[in-house]
Amino acid sequence: MGKLGGFLQIERRGVPQRDPSDRAHDYREFQLVRPTTELRDQGARCMDCGVPFCHNGCPLGNLIPDWNDLVYHDRFDDAIAQLHATNNFPEFTGRLCPAPCEAACVLEIREGESVTIKQIENSIIERAWQEGWVVPQPPRRETGQAVAVIGAGPAGMAAAQQLRRAGHQVTLFERDEALGGLVRFGVPDFKIEKHVVQRRADQLEAEGVEIRCGVDVGRDIDVAELRAAYDAVVIATGSRVPRDLPVPGRELPGVHFAMDYLYQRNRWVARELGSAHAVPEPAAADVITARDKDVVVIGGGDTGADCVGNALREGARTITQLELLAEPPATRPDELTPWPLWPLKYRLSYAMDEAKQLGVGEQDYSVTTTRFTTDGDGALCALRVARAEPTPPFAPVAGTEHDLPAQLVLLAMGFLHPEPGLLEQLGVERDQRGNVKAVRPYTTSVDGVFAAGDARRGQSLIVWAINEGRQCARMVDRYLGDRRVGDRSLDLSRDEGIAGHADADSGPEGPPQHVSPAIAAGHEEA
Repeated sequence: MGKLGGFLQIERRGVPQRDPSDRAHDYREFQLVRPTTELRDQGARCMDCGVPFCHNGCPLGNLIPDWNDLVYHDRFDDAIAQLHATNNFPEFTGRLCPAPCEAACVLEIREGESVTIKQIENSIIERAWQEGWVVPQPPRRETGQAVAVIGAGPAGMAAAQQLRRAGHQVTLFERDEALGGLVRFGVPDFKIEKHVVQRRADQLEAEGVEIRCGVDVGRDIDVAELRAAYDAVVIATGSRVPRDLPVPGRELPGVHFAMDYLYQRNRWVARELGSAHAVPEPAAADVITARDKDVVVIGGGDTGADCVGNALREGARTITQLELLAEPPATRPDELTPWPLWPLKYRLSYAMDEAKQLGVGEQDYSVTTTRFTTDGDGALCALRVARAEPTPPFAPVAGTEHDLPAQLVLLAMGFLHPEPGLLEQLGVERDQRGNVKAVRPYTTSVDGVFAAGDARRGQSLIVWAINEGRQCARMVDRYLGDRRVGDRSLDLSRDEGIAGHADADSGPEGPPQHVSPAIAAGHEEA
């Protein structure tokens, strides 16, 4: 794979980015693509390692050494075939995935030297779009069976595409005004411009997927009528109940969940800088703005960073990002997360990098919030914070309390489980965390109803969402195939095209980690 000894001769060159002080004033993507000659050199660094641990790091099971080598040999047309064999939307993952594959790269044993896999992945798919290699793939035969997919995030889109290509009639229901889920409405344009999402929506439609946006299943469509009209139903609604902060003053105006703010900002960008959607957006109950305010973001993850990036571009006076946990070490702590595990170490986010360079941002760790306070007019003016104990329940340390000025607080502390209303109407069992319980792989307790993505496994990565959509589609196709042929079991080879992993029916047990290993080969059906 790659150039013999290339990793010894060629220096790693990461993803190029626009200058933080410049990009902070617009909404265009800040990541750039290297010239082909440089990308070929980066692909050449992929070593013949014998056991490609990058496969284990990638939940999708991407054939990483294969397309690294193909890029090195300038065979981009073959590389996109290999990439699409396991990943429906590599332009999503190439921009948004944290790249656990790179953390598991054998070269990463020497920290910071891994192959730039994510960069190469993104370059392959962008070249494919430019060359016209990405085309609709309608099915060659029709089964006459219909599937409803509820939720059009990455999991729902992947499931819909796989099922349609297998010949089923697929209707994709989405309560928002456009497809993409949090990729469209939660993640800012400066990380992924929305035409990137829309071209995949157009592909789905060209392949014959019926897309129904602005439709809230369970409210706009009766669940009983839906079950009667479709042979199978896939729940891919995501994990959308946010974790709250129940302290005094939480009810004050100016304290909002992060996603409420991000949805408004993404819709503003779509109106002002993008193009209108066919379905009108819903009216906002409260307009949330960071302009000329002291903004505090509680939560140190990607959602918190996206809040920082948007607040900066809106013109916030100051931006402070707080994290309950202690600051991670600067380098991989081998005693805690040895290679090839995802390293628990400090990473300066793109957004805080921008805010610090412009002199308006700071972040702090081991901080707990004890209350929100108001001024004489009843408006939010500050939050009372303290140093947090290093272990749960992270109680405030006596004598460390102080006030932090804030007129806008955004809660970005993650999500708990899917919204329960639809699940209750469908009658599916839930696990102890409130997620859809799978009694068999991706199969709920209700006959003909399946679940995929965050709705099943809990809040996780985009690569897990796409993988789950693909694998769920296989189980739905097998279920429908059994209905067509009666009790006679199907040859497994019939559905290999559905997901590309004939032996990966079952997912990992237990709650997901931030980055989890890929599904191991040889798992049997439960």
